Amino acid sequence: MKSFYVLLNSIDKVKNFVNMAATINGDLDLVGGRYIVDAKSIMGIFSLDLSQSLRLDIHDETQVDRCLQVIEPYLVHPENK
Repeated sequence: MKSFYVLLNSIDKVKNFVNMAATINGDLDLVGGRYIVDAKSIMGIFSLDLSQSLRLDIHDETQVDRCLQVIEPYLVHPENK
């Protein structure tokens, strides 16, 4: 499993993120505080605190490179999380 931080602080970002995440094979989870939701679920994402960065867990390591290409606009560098 690989983890990265993303910021989805607008409705448009969430919609675009979910559409892009749907193109990735394998499981993706978003972690916000103590809550974990499916990163392909728009309703799940809207249940999180979107004012903070979220941890994206990529469970299929063969999809990491593809996933990074897709989520690049939403990535938060570790020092800014």
